[in-house]
Amino acid sequence: MANAVDQFAFDRANGIQRALRLVAAGGPGAWLFSRVLHRIDRPVYRLTGGRHTFASLLSGIPVVMLTTTGARTGRPRTVPVLGLPTAEGLAVIASNFGQRRHPAWYHNLRADPEGSVVVDGRSSRFRAVEVEGDRRRRIWDEGLRVYPGWSQYERRAANRRIAVFVLEPVAADVASSAP
Repeated sequence: MANAVDQFAFDRANGIQRALRLVAAGGPGAWLFSRVLHRIDRPVYRLTGGRHTFASLLSGIPVVMLTTTGARTGRPRTVPVLGLPTAEGLAVIASNFGQRRHPAWYHNLRADPEGSVVVDGRSSRFRAVEVEGDRRRRIWDEGLRVYPGWSQYERRAANRRIAVFVLEPVAADVASSAP
């Protein structure tokens, strides 16, 4: 999977994609995208049969649809997030555009780590594991190769530690994918 990171690496993106990633990392861009992007991503996701979001088409980053169970409501909640294909597995980073608070899906995964994720139009079940130590550092470093803006988010969100989760497939999916 390390080659997947290379595929999405910042230096391999075209000029427009790099520019959009830099705008999203800056304060005003992050503020705007955090309030608008998910509203545009969902219709594009539906129109492309679950293969793309607006963000993935424009920026060239791997956006996936993450479904968690609401920590307060118990209802399914689906959000577009950057899904980082790393050597450790599919990772998601709870940066919330560098805002002071964790994203809602962070709290949902902490309350119930099981959910589903759609990658390239294919859905699979997972159990999220929050990673620490060397494993977190490896994933974080791989992530910075794709989206250097996380370093700015980390500075802006200095009041909290940005969580890194690996979405591990649940046993039922592993068994069902066998020939």
